[in-house]
Amino acid sequence: MSDFILARVSETLSQDQSLESLVRQLLEMLEMVTEMESTYLTKIDNDGRYQHIQYARNSKQLDIPEGFSLPWGDSLCKRALDDGCFFSNEVATHWADCEAATALGITSYLSTPVHLADGSLYGTLCAASSDRHSLSVRGEQVLNLFAGLIARSIEKDHLVNQLREANAALIAHSYTDALTGLPNRRAIFDNLMTLFSLARHLNIQIIIGFIDLDNFKKINDELGHESGDQFLIQIGHRLLEGCDRQDVVGRLGGDEFLIACPGGPIGQTQIEQLTSLKQNLQKCLTGEYQLGTVKIFYPGASIGVVEINPEDIDADSALRIADQAMYQDKNGKVKQPFLRLN
Repeated sequence: MSDFILARVSETLSQDQSLESLVRQLLEMLEMVTEMESTYLTKIDNDGRYQHIQYARNSKQLDIPEGFSLPWGDSLCKRALDDGCFFSNEVATHWADCEAATALGITSYLSTPVHLADGSLYGTLCAASSDRHSLSVRGEQVLNLFAGLIARSIEKDHLVNQLREANAALIAHSYTDALTGLPNRRAIFDNLMTLFSLARHLNIQIIIGFIDLDNFKKINDELGHESGDQFLIQIGHRLLEGCDRQDVVGRLGGDEFLIACPGGPIGQTQIEQLTSLKQNLQKCLTGEYQLGTVKIFYPGASIGVVEINPEDIDADSALRIADQAMYQDKNGKVKQPFLRLN
């Protein structure tokens, strides 16, 4: 039996598998070694209030229900830890006050705590039966070995999850403009690629608005860079509030922003939609801004709005066309300086 268990353990550990898969295989082997009809892994809440049966294996009459929870203070495992007694084949006598053990009909019980590397108590690994069983040295050794293996697997899962979270945070950071919180140039192009693909599938055009903040350098020079940063942040907020959720909105860099949204059917020019978007953007950006202790009135930006056929033009070319339209707007109007209101 020992050689068979060692071979099974070696085979199990050689496989790249989830915590659940590992535990279920170990519970099966633990049943074979202890000859008890139920084997299970418990988990204790971080605040130590409840114990949960995380995974369980039941082969005969005794049924330890997986997913069952009970107050940690009422559990058989808590009593075993407090007493330093991890085996009994007279549970009803030894822990007569444990209502859960009585209700389940546990006669024999063997457990060990599952401690993580930092010393924290994750839970317990247990074997139980409604019949009387003697404690074998092999059974106790295997129980402790399996508890250690489970602890290492839990720690590996925690590390993998931490790495995934860190990686997700890095990706999010690499796609976000640090100042405004808007999608940055990299994210804009990725989102545009998705929008272009969707537009081709739906046989619709794309409308792009290219925004350049007139007099931004003057705001920086006269009011300071902190005020300039506040201005950009508030521009970002206004764009987000004024756009639909499905629109692509972001900061290309410096004082340039972009918005892109689905248009009408290919081949049908949407003059009204183009005009409406430009007017809405101008209305959204024009107005009073509180930049620290200074309040200004901003007269508006230069905005180029174009309609793009995604079948004929790619995202890079579309951006250049929108940029050209913005410069036409900038060169075709009289620039109005911002007004300081206090």
